[in-house]
Amino acid sequence: MKGFTVALLLWTLISPSCRGGGGGGAWPTHMACSDSGLEVLYQSCDPLQDFGFSIEKCSKELKPKVNIRFGIILREDIKELFLDLALMAKGSSVLNFSYPICEEALPKFSFCGRRKGEQIYYAGPVNNPGIEIPQGEYQVLLELYTEKRSTVACANATIICS
Repeated sequence: MKGFTVALLLWTLISPSCRGGGGGGAWPTHMACSDSGLEVLYQSCDPLQDFGFSIEKCSKELKPKVNIRFGIILREDIKELFLDLALMAKGSSVLNFSYPICEEALPKFSFCGRRKGEQIYYAGPVNNPGIEIPQGEYQVLLELYTEKRSTVACANATIICS
């Protein structure tokens, strides 16, 4: 669960443009949080849908528990759900991370097993290591996908810490 929390937070914080793409215009850029010298912006890189995400009490000093809100309507059933995260700074890869969020035999969250058309909404704490975010600009690419490699959510995030 800690790995998911860290990955979700990093996903929200940083991200270059998403691979793949559709023919239409891009989704709007959303602000997940802005306060105390830290700004977190994200944009869905899924050509078919956008999603909602926010972080409460945005701070350069990342507390061990951060409250988030996340909402999306599923286009696919979730038997198994995986998270891939790539963190970059100054054009160089800093971290690549993969984490199984839902496994058929080991569902870790209440939304595991949800069906197409249902909503995932989570509002609550996320566990992560308490760290201070260094000054700079970071990009994060985050992708949630099913066992069939179908995209559930994809985001490019930018973290600006001054």
